[in-house]
Amino acid sequence: MVVGLACLLVIVFYAHKSKAYMRINVGLGIFVVSLLVVPVMDAVYIKGQVGLYNKFYVTVGLLALAGIGDALVQGGLIGVAGELSERYMQAIIAGSGGSGVLVSMLRILTKAVFPQDVDGLRKSAYLYFFTSIVFMVICIVLYNVAHKLPIMQYYEELKAEAVKEEKAEKGPMTGPVWRATLWNIVGTVKWYGFGIVLIYVVTLSIFPGYITEDVHSLVLKDWYPVLLITGYNVFDLVGKSLTAVYLLENAKVAISACVVRLLFFPLFIGCLHGPQLFRTEFPVSLLTCLLGLTNGYLTSVLMIMAPKSVQIQHAETSGIVMVLFLVVGLASGSVIAWFWVI
Repeated sequence: MVVGLACLLVIVFYAHKSKAYMRINVGLGIFVVSLLVVPVMDAVYIKGQVGLYNKFYVTVGLLALAGIGDALVQGGLIGVAGELSERYMQAIIAGSGGSGVLVSMLRILTKAVFPQDVDGLRKSAYLYFFTSIVFMVICIVLYNVAHKLPIMQYYEELKAEAVKEEKAEKGPMTGPVWRATLWNIVGTVKWYGFGIVLIYVVTLSIFPGYITEDVHSLVLKDWYPVLLITGYNVFDLVGKSLTAVYLLENAKVAISACVVRLLFFPLFIGCLHGPQLFRTEFPVSLLTCLLGLTNGYLTSVLMIMAPKSVQIQHAETSGIVMVLFLVVGLASGSVIAWFWVI
């Protein structure tokens, strides 16, 4: 998270000097490398050629590398989608929800098929890594095909024309001019960003730590957290897909709904320390699904609306700024999650 946040800050300040096409391809390539090295290194480790601590340090380094890849890809894709019509941003956001469902399905499959011993967990991990690598390769191919589609070329031309007009009006995009423009963009989308930060502070401080560590079921046993995470991911995808049917276009209502989500804190605390009825499977499952549904829908609404609040030549930068807010929310929520433990 820290590496991704630092990388996004650099991208925001130099977005006008780089092409999203290159950033996305480099980021996808980084993902493939970071995913490939871990299972290969593990296979070498089994043969006794790599020490345990060396393996740990390399893995931590690869996590940092993945943070760079995430900043490049997520910032680039959200930025590019911000220049297009609303349905493309909705598709990007729904795709992120679909990835969570895919991982949950893989977890159910591996838990059901593989024994929960060292060998079974290793095979399970290999399946995750190789599935991810296959998806990344497919993404690289399809993104480069999509980049050449007429719809993409059309919006590229619109953006180029807008940039040309702005240059004629303001002059060359020098450092001071760009910084002033950037702060203007941040000022325009700041409330959308505030909503995104709130969404992920609430979500990440509860999910998945609280769900995997703090709730228990005598009936479902160790399947309970797996099914709760699956329920969250499914409803997160439903929420992100609902904006294709109905898009809430009132920014004040959307941001107010993000504030109302703070009520999840006392509700989940009630599931831990409240009456016995609140600690049963149904209330916890219901709240978890509502957490996912509201997370997905409000994220999609705010990410769609923010780039449309600026001129087309700044839509990409506004998208990157929104991802920056998102990562701040994720990082903050991850830290706040420790309070459940405390």
